[in-house]
Amino acid sequence: MISADEVRTRFARAMSEMYRQEVPQYGALTDLVGRVNARVLHDDPVLKARLEAAGGLERLNIERHGAIRLGTAAELATMRRLFAVMGMAPVGYYDLSVAGIPVHSTAFRPIDEAALDRNPFRVFTSLLRLELIADTALRVEAERILAARRIFTPGVLDLIGRWEADGGLTAAQADLFVREALETFRWHRAATVDAATYRSLHDAHRLIADVVCFKGPHINHLTPRTLDIDAAQAEMPSCGMRAKDVIEGPPRRACPILLRQTSFAALEEQIVFRGDDDEGAAGCHTARFGEIEQRGMALTPKGRALYDRLLGVAREGGPDEGPYGARLERAFTQFPDTEDDLRAGELAYFRYDLAGAASLPPGLSADAPIGDLVRRGVVMATPITYEDFLPVSAAGIFRSNLGGGAGADYAAHADRAGFEAALGAEVLDECALYEALQARSIAATRQSLGEGHRVLR
Repeated sequence: MISADEVRTRFARAMSEMYRQEVPQYGALTDLVGRVNARVLHDDPVLKARLEAAGGLERLNIERHGAIRLGTAAELATMRRLFAVMGMAPVGYYDLSVAGIPVHSTAFRPIDEAALDRNPFRVFTSLLRLELIADTALRVEAERILAARRIFTPGVLDLIGRWEADGGLTAAQADLFVREALETFRWHRAATVDAATYRSLHDAHRLIADVVCFKGPHINHLTPRTLDIDAAQAEMPSCGMRAKDVIEGPPRRACPILLRQTSFAALEEQIVFRGDDDEGAAGCHTARFGEIEQRGMALTPKGRALYDRLLGVAREGGPDEGPYGARLERAFTQFPDTEDDLRAGELAYFRYDLAGAASLPPGLSADAPIGDLVRRGVVMATPITYEDFLPVSAAGIFRSNLGGGAGADYAAHADRAGFEAALGAEVLDECALYEALQARSIAATRQSLGEGHRVLR
């Protein structure tokens, strides 16, 4: 048997190669990110040293996240089983319907710290909410089309069953699993519907057409991680990429938080509709695009509440208050921007480790507040990377690349219970994962200092 981490790494590598062949601009995008990252590391030796100490340089080069959109509960439940083979669990619930996107989502990713360090491959996975299609006849037709398709090969279903029965895969089985699983994510230019049906679904929302009208949930973007998203976005036009006008997420900061994302516009691709003759009818479809992300530190619920409030202030401001970027920067001047302030205000999560030898200066005990241990140089605090996503940002990326249909027609309350019923499992709470990681690091540090575990005060 080989580890789930190894299976995930093989799959992520194969996925990247497949997408590079399907979307040549993805190769140009990764090359651009590589150049930007190399320049940042050259100019910031402190950042480079921190990444090296944490093993982050190797991770940076392989880190990717993808995104897919599924049509039925059965597809989502089987996708959960497929990702489990790669050590990926559903983390977080994201309701995008409130932003005019008729889906709700989760992110499949590793949850163990060591597994994340080996390969933090993530797939943002959305489920179409057919109940939000107002046209009853169109909704029934979409349900019929989706019920007839099979997005998983018999081979991958057999291997998932073997993994569940045996607790793992051999190296040969893992290679076969990767080949079979890739077929689910591959692009197919032949639509499964005629042109009229495609147009009806497209007019309801482009995303509905993208989910319903094709053989499977083609990967619609694969995202590398950059250390300077502003520089990357500025250079995208010179590489032939039409970048978004606005970077989604928080503004540029000395201490990056959460997630910032940008993308180039979806490609117009030739497709063939099902027709009365063997040739079918030619058409075009836009769905797949290129995206770049910059990850910052994970925020506590208190920090996230402040982020959401300030983001709301920036978004609600009118044109007379300046362009959105200026409003965003102005609003976020209220968000502390040093690690000491973020830690003291309990706004972000940190990992704590001994700064050197396990010894204490006079007058300081191992059960002292963790902040005192940091200030006295006994313990070092490293921000915990945010591994997840932001619903407002995801909706912004979706809208900029799919367009159409955003508005009250799809405004609906969240349905986490319904999503979890379709998934066949509960989604994990991302804040609980970060909290547990921080608590484990504190406990281990105190134990190393010879005093055992103490509750953080």
